[in-house]
Amino acid sequence: MSIGITGFGAYVPRMRVCRKSIVNANAWYAPNLKGKAKGHRSLANWDEDSLTMAVAASRDLLGKTDDRGYISEVLFASTTHPFADRLNAGIVSEALNLDEFVSSVDLSGSQSVALAGISQAVSRVSNPAYNGQVLLAAADSRVTRAGSPQELDYADGAAALSFGNSDVIADFLGEASLSADFVDHFRLNGEEIDYHWEERWVRDEGISKLAPKVIAQALENSKLTAEQVDYFIFPSTFKRMDASLAKMCGIPAEAVVDNMAMELGDTGAPQGLLMLASVLEKSEPNKTILLVGFGSGARAVVFRTTEKLAATQPQRGLSKWMALGTEESNYTRLLAYKGQLDLERGMRGEQDKKTALSTSWRHKEALLGLVAGKCKETGEVHFPPSRISYTDGALLLDSQQPYPMAERLGKVMSWSAEYLSFHMAPPHHYGQVDFEGGGRILMEFTDVLPGEVSTGCEVEMSFRVKDIDEKRGYKRYFWKAVPLRNGAQEISEGGA
Repeated sequence: MSIGITGFGAYVPRMRVCRKSIVNANAWYAPNLKGKAKGHRSLANWDEDSLTMAVAASRDLLGKTDDRGYISEVLFASTTHPFADRLNAGIVSEALNLDEFVSSVDLSGSQSVALAGISQAVSRVSNPAYNGQVLLAAADSRVTRAGSPQELDYADGAAALSFGNSDVIADFLGEASLSADFVDHFRLNGEEIDYHWEERWVRDEGISKLAPKVIAQALENSKLTAEQVDYFIFPSTFKRMDASLAKMCGIPAEAVVDNMAMELGDTGAPQGLLMLASVLEKSEPNKTILLVGFGSGARAVVFRTTEKLAATQPQRGLSKWMALGTEESNYTRLLAYKGQLDLERGMRGEQDKKTALSTSWRHKEALLGLVAGKCKETGEVHFPPSRISYTDGALLLDSQQPYPMAERLGKVMSWSAEYLSFHMAPPHHYGQVDFEGGGRILMEFTDVLPGEVSTGCEVEMSFRVKDIDEKRGYKRYFWKAVPLRNGAQEISEGGA
């Protein structure tokens, strides 16, 4: 029986911060950062977090279809889950409109947690009687100290893989796991920023001694030699560490996969899966992939691509998400979006944003899944759905059926952009959106600049943070409209 990867997806936020702007802003304090002034790092918008990005990557994998009943379990791997005591994977499942009996699990604890998720998914689908598929989403949005090397190295992003025992695009060959409390960095519960140990110690005593062991074991378990590896994936912020590790282990130098440090940065837990997604986009059948992760020890997993790979591609894919990036050179925006700069909000921004949890529960399909009601008698679409359908003066009772709208395109009927109310990305864009197949919703727009919204322009939906109740520490999620973009954006060399 063949078991392994059945699909893949990715997501990278639109904003790419020019590293030169970060270096210039901190030059008075940290002139030593000058050597890191080249390239860009991705930055999540103010209304994005690891959860919304996990939803975006999962949608990239699942595509436009509303038929997602084959997903029986959702694993959400992250070191920056928004909620410490609320099932984050459960929110992902709701946003994806999955079956209510789907199993949802949060995974955390180290930078190699996504590889632990692979092990769990493979174990699940290895049962011949298992008919469903496991969706593994990984995402991180980490906070760093201003003026630190991590502020330049870290990035935001997400990736998703599905696993099953049929229609496999990359066969699982073997794995190995080595547990060791080698502390290269840590973050205490309740803290936001990691504490990092000295780089040379981590490189020489940690990675160089632990990673080769797990690589050798994984290859032995897969009945392969190092020379047979076609793609070697090892995420690291240490320059040329991947090439050095490959050389130690006898892996061909040409097998080392680019870690996208210059144009993306290190996204944390999802980085290995993002690099794997980049390989799966371009790989041919019968290629061996070795994915290694370091953190509280090390993990390694081995795959081999199959003939079915060419017929299974994501909706957009990492390459297109990367091409849609736009340069951001305002350093204070990075600080504000990471919660490190308390902006003046004015009196209009002084609101109590308490969420009525009972109301949220009653309307969860509409709020989290963007599910409308479609009248089975008239075909009209109503949002929010209700028991009553209004049709040319005639009222129909209980005639609506669930009608998912998140994967449908819309057109802007009317819109406004204003600076009067407080908004983290002024001006505040919102307007009426008419959907394909019916339905109209008053929505906010996100990832837009002045002049990018116009009457009649096409938009797609994106799951985002709607409001943050800072007094009680609660986030509320909903869907927003994003202008449909297909072409590449212009990004300069950023000081290269």
